[in-house]
Amino acid sequence: MNQLREEIGADVVFTDPTTRLAYSFDATPNYQAMPDAIVAPRSTEHVQAVLRLCHTYRIPVVPRGSATNLAGGTTPLSGGVVMDFRHMDRILEIDEKNLTVTVEPGCITVHLAQAVEAKGLFYPPDPSSMKISTIGGNISENSGGLRGLKYGVTADYVLALEAVLPNGDVLHTGGKLAKDVAGYDLTRLLVGSEGTLAVITQATLKLIPLPETKQTMLAYFEDLDSAARTVSRIIENRVIPATLEFMDKKTIEVVEAYANIGLPTDVGALLLLEQDGPRDVVRQDIEEMHAVCLEEGALSVEVARDEAHAETLRYARRIALSALARLSPTTILEDATVPRSEIAEMVRRIEAIGQAYDIQIATFGHAGDGNLHPTVATDARNHEEMERVEAAFADIFAAALDLGGTITGEHGVGAMKAPYLEWKLGPAGIDVMKGIKLAFDPHGIMNPQKMFAKAAKKRIVQGGKS
Repeated sequence: MNQLREEIGADVVFTDPTTRLAYSFDATPNYQAMPDAIVAPRSTEHVQAVLRLCHTYRIPVVPRGSATNLAGGTTPLSGGVVMDFRHMDRILEIDEKNLTVTVEPGCITVHLAQAVEAKGLFYPPDPSSMKISTIGGNISENSGGLRGLKYGVTADYVLALEAVLPNGDVLHTGGKLAKDVAGYDLTRLLVGSEGTLAVITQATLKLIPLPETKQTMLAYFEDLDSAARTVSRIIENRVIPATLEFMDKKTIEVVEAYANIGLPTDVGALLLLEQDGPRDVVRQDIEEMHAVCLEEGALSVEVARDEAHAETLRYARRIALSALARLSPTTILEDATVPRSEIAEMVRRIEAIGQAYDIQIATFGHAGDGNLHPTVATDARNHEEMERVEAAFADIFAAALDLGGTITGEHGVGAMKAPYLEWKLGPAGIDVMKGIKLAFDPHGIMNPQKMFAKAAKKRIVQGGKS
């Protein structure tokens, strides 16, 4: 590492045991490994210098944002260098003529959102971790969020990227363009690549006008079936809410015990619904969604009185993971996505799988786009229980695929889901991905042991229907 210190400065290279330990894990339980060094570059040129050395000496490189990753994607499982972008966090330009913003990868998501909203503009992607997650991390994972149903995910807003290839060369993709079909879409290829192809050093993102107004409401249901029917009816009626979230009974109980915000704990499910846009359109859509909820058997519907009340209602959904994390030393939050029409069936299968493996699973998530977050409170020190939890999640992924879904809607593959990726893509898909990886990274230094690095597990459902 002395050569690295000489090239980019000793003040951004760290090899002490305490710092290395702090960068040995992310937000994923049970995945931890010590890196050999941490580098906090201050420029694209620093990133180039790091990658050239690592490419020459075959040293693994793990790009990392705020480490909110939930699939083991930023754990240095092969050692090597962890690249921390805390110093590359600037908003470089807000272009009001072209409705774009250009940022460095370490820019915190909420800081970007606040900066553009101050100018009457809007960056819609809103992962639950947006107060601490970085744009570079969002791009690497193609993060979603509560507004995904109406506005899409991170990939829908990335117009251009500057990225450094493993050999140190700089790649520029895209631009401030409404149309660009010149060659392969390398921008889209890098979005969601989880740091396995290149290191993103700059991103230009699309903005839209800030919605005029927004309104929020909660609807409570006796069971999940009626809540799921409501979701389908709302979409069938051509209403696309800005937010359409759900929580099951277990999650409601835990959130209320944690936050004491007045949620009824004798209901089977709740929906959080929001709409934004022109005032008259919002009022009309909220009235229509309110009516559909009642028609499908909602026990009650609570419309926010003002923005403070709306924030309380949103808070109930956003703190679900924090509330569940209080139950046991280890919290495993997963994600699987199914077609909206299969949400109720998927939750039933999750419940059956939990019973089969004798574990408690709480489920919440993005009802509007079918992205569910089954969550288990457990203890990593209980190896027998952890084996049951792992087997249960394998069954959950298989069930999602059986219903026409996927193994991950927004958390990514990382290390945790690498054994299941072939279930979704098949052998031909894995081979294509490996070919792309080889073209970008012939020495395999970029975030190794992620994505397809593990052999596929045999797809057998033991606890649920397949």
